[in-house]
Amino acid sequence: MSAHHPIHPADPALFHLTARQLTELIVELRTEGREFGLLWPSANPGETNLQGRPLVSLGNIPSSTLINLLALIREYKRNRDAGHHRCSDS
Repeated sequence: MSAHHPIHPADPALFHLTARQLTELIVELRTEGREFGLLWPSANPGETNLQGRPLVSLGNIPSSTLINLLALIREYKRNRDAGHHRCSDS
């Protein structure tokens, strides 16, 4: 998983995600995202759409959105912790 190469909602790998795995990703997003105000206390594994893709109940977003958001947070924190700061204010 990479923030530079997001997972597409139709990625076949998503078909194999279980409700437990989605729950673990949601818990991680709540933990990692808290610093950024990403609070979704009601998030939980949702329905499966007609194409068989698992959804997350945050308004039934694709599970790929959850994974891609986690990738962005991880990448930001990695860069921040490594001292790579980009300053757009000049």
